Amino acid sequence: MFISNAYAQSAATDAGMMGNLTTFAPLILMFVVMYFLMIRPQQKRAKEQKAMMEALAKGDEVVTIGGVLGKVSKVTDQHVTIEVGNTEMIVQKHAISSQLPKGTLKSL
Repeated sequence: MFISNAYAQSAATDAGMMGNLTTFAPLILMFVVMYFLMIRPQQKRAKEQKAMMEALAKGDEVVTIGGVLGKVSKVTDQHVTIEVGNTEMIVQKHAISSQLPKGTLKSL
């Protein structure tokens, strides 16, 4: 009287496969967004940094990671000699954070 009859469900066809795809769609979308917002820009910056280190030449004005400004006086495979005032410092190439436009040190 108050209880309804329970009938067996029909076999699932393509709806089951579509349900699995929609379950994983947000997860896949999240990985795609993370790639374009985090991983790709980081790879681009690393490539630019590597190109800058390879292009260092005598006379370039640079800034080290520690904030030291100087003029490149000698470049080797792993090290760069920077002239700061009347003193020369030897630093590793990966310690150069950026390259300054010519004449920046004179304007300071």
